[in-house]
Formats: sequence, C-alpha cells, structure tokens
Amino acid sequence: MARRTGRGAAVWRAVVRSAVVGAVLCVSSAVLPGRVAVAAPNVPAYAFADDVRSAPAATGTTGAARLEPGATYRSSLQGDDGEDGEGKAYYRLELDGTSNVYVSVTAIPRAGATLSAGDGISVSVQDADSVTCSSDSVTVGAALSPQPLTAWGARELLPPGTGLCQKAGTYYVVVERTGTGTGSGEEETDLSDGRSWDLELAPVSEAPLAKAAATSVPEVWDSATPTLPVDEPVAVRGGAGFAEAAAVKQGVRSDEIVPGQTLFYKVPVDWGQQLSATVDLGSADKNSGYVVDALDLTLYNPVRASVKDVGIGYGGSQKSASLPPVPPVGYTNRYAPTDPTKSLRFAGSYYLVVHLAAQVADRFGEGPYGLTLRVRLGGGTQAGPGYARQSVPRGFFDVGAPDPVPSGGEGLAGADASGDGAAGGDPAMKAVAVGGIGTGSVLLMVLGVWTLTARRRAAAQMRVNAQNPTA
Repeated sequence: MARRTGRGAAVWRAVVRSAVVGAVLCVSSAVLPGRVAVAAPNVPAYAFADDVRSAPAATGTTGAARLEPGATYRSSLQGDDGEDGEGKAYYRLELDGTSNVYVSVTAIPRAGATLSAGDGISVSVQDADSVTCSSDSVTVGAALSPQPLTAWGARELLPPGTGLCQKAGTYYVVVERTGTGTGSGEEETDLSDGRSWDLELAPVSEAPLAKAAATSVPEVWDSATPTLPVDEPVAVRGGAGFAEAAAVKQGVRSDEIVPGQTLFYKVPVDWGQQLSATVDLGSADKNSGYVVDALDLTLYNPVRASVKDVGIGYGGSQKSASLPPVPPVGYTNRYAPTDPTKSLRFAGSYYLVVHLAAQVADRFGEGPYGLTLRVRLGGGTQAGPGYARQSVPRGFFDVGAPDPVPSGGEGLAGADASGDGAAGGDPAMKAVAVGGIGTGSVLLMVLGVWTLTARRRAAAQMRVNAQNPTA
C-alpha cells in the first residue's frame, strides 16, 4: 500500500478539508427549504405535504392518474380559454364496495391575480356511467383576494336503497375552474388568461362499522353562544397549508398575519365534543377607509370539507369574528339533511383557516397585524362508533393520546413543547435540524475515512521499520 508523505499528505489533508467545507456548504444551502420562497412580498407560498406525490391532470377519463387513499397529491389546473377540455382535470379512483371515500381538492390561485367574486373551483365524484355521486364548489367571494380554495367530493355508502354510486368499481374525481371570466377592473381574470392554479388532492378512506348503527340525528343540542377563554395568549405560528397546520388546543393563542396571507391551525376534536372559535384582528397604525370581507375564518372537518365560515370587514380598528355555534361531533350527523351538522360526522383534526385580504395592505399598510385565536371544546367525550377496521390513513378519525407537556408548563407553542405549533415544528427550524444532522453525518463519515487512512499509514510504517531495523 502506498504511503502518503510530504506533499502527498498535505494534498490529502487539503482534499479532506475541501470535502468537509463542501459538505457543510451543500447542507447550508439545503437549510433553506423550497417552501420558504414567497409568492408575493411577505406572503409565504402554500405549503404542500413533505411526501406529496405528483398526479398529472388528464383532460378526460382516458389516462386519468390513479389516486390512492392515504396519499397526498400535487397537480395543476389550467384556465378555461375556450378550448375543449381546458379548465377541467380528471383523476381516477378504484373503490371497494364497503368503504366511504372522500377527496379534498385545494386550489391555489397565483398571488396578485385579478379575480372576480365568482372565480373558484368545483369538485365532483362520478362513476363509470357519468352518474354524479357528489359535488361541491367554492369561490373567492367578495374579498377578491387570492387564497387557497378547498372543495371536496365523496363516494358514500348509504343505507341500502337510499343512494347512488354504491358499487365497487372505477370512479373519477373531476375538478373544474369556475368563474365569470371578468375581473374586478379592466384586466382579465386569472381564469381567463389560461394560467394554471396549483392543486393539492387528499383522498381518505373511511372503514365501515363493525355493527349497524342508528341513522337518526340528535334533534337537540346546546346552541347557546359559548363563553370563550380569556387566558393570557400563548404564541403560536400558523402553518401555510393543511399539511403544516399548527396544532392548538383549548385556550388562547397569539399570532401575526400579513395581508394576502392564509394561516392554518388544527384542533383535535373527539366524539361528542363541540368546537367553538373566535379570531381577533388587531388595530392598524392608520385609519384609511374600509375593506369589505377583510378577514375570513373557516372551519374544516378532518377530510377538509367546509363546516362553517364567517367574514368581517375592517376599517383599521380592532375587529372580532366568531364562528356560529355548531353541534357536537357525532357519527350519525352524516344523515342530517344540511350542513353544518352533516359535516360534523368524524372525530379527528378539525382545521381553523384564517385569511386576511390582500386589499388590507392598500388601505392600512403591509403589517404584520396582531391575531388572537380563542378555542373552546365543550360537550363530553363519547365512545367512537366502532369501525370494523382501520381507516386510511391509519388512525385518521381518532384524536389519539394527548401530547406530552413539559414540567415547566406549555411554553411557546412555536417550540412544539406542548403539541401546539406547526406540525413537525417550524419549517426553517426543521431544515436547520435536518441540516445539522446531515452536517454531523458527513463530518463523521469524513473523519472516519481520515482515521482509517491514518491507521493504515501507521501499520504500513511499522512493517517498513520491521523490515529495515537500521532505518
């Protein structure tokens, strides 16, 4: 074995140092995750799931990408420019004859797009004979502010003889752009200029019950306006998407929001519990006019179906928006004729989504603006309905064990000490942690190589000395 001596050893040490520095620099660049790139000044881009898969949109059923329950998919939806097939996307489901399947679709208009109140998306699930199993739609609304828009579709197995789409087979998720084709001014809308919107699709499968259950919906529930907590606020950082929604519990949380931003929070709600929430928007530094529908608060259930929402205007002084009272979560709520009761059919993570209209910046400045979220869980926890098997993803409709709380109290939610804060922690801090682990691994690997080489060099020297005792 050749020995590295003199200039060769110096070169080797230089190579090792270069490798270490290069590895550190590579990891340092990776510390800046892709999702921190902003779509507009001070507005973080929508945060897709870390394990998101690609699902190319098909313009017809032929060649439609298959969606598997439990996975999350990223796709895009083109604008309708008058050509056949444009503005519509198809995806495929292969379903059994025993499970309910729900598919949420979140569309993300471009930041800065000029929109009309009717611009949005519609989502439907259809069988192989073009029978519509369900349909839902959502629009931007009076705020005209680009924001994530979520609608959902479902194939539900209802009591025998009471529903369509009850058989196993191939089904299709159809997503379509909707709108008037005219903007709020003389400019064209994002819909009519043909530019695509990103999509996030999240299919979920709900298992059947082990035993048949009653189908009657409770007629009486506590509809009184609840008293919300007034504790000292604990800091939290809202997520930039469903996948990174900040986990919060009953209590008061403080955050900040900038115009055009949407913040996501998730609250574990068990069977029998009743969720209430209010969001307070702080005052501005100046008072200059009024923005209609400036702040929106929307409640979504675990499959991201809208339960209830509220919107308020803003004139520069502090404002508060409260969700109307909603019934407790119960399995039989699915048999109710209308929402919000119909949507409160699962236990699991419910989402509170807050959006501050981009137009607020024009009137009152770019912020940030103080935000206070008050959450209350009323009612008593009840036993679950008794599923025959696990749903997909596993444990999706379970609240699960409470998160550990350190002896020092809740602490800052952003540190994720009590289960509050962005899922998985702050994205930047997560990247730093991963980067640190990566750096350590690279350094250990290089040092290991260096140590092994040194040992081999020493052994070689001993053999040489043994062969040449007078050297």
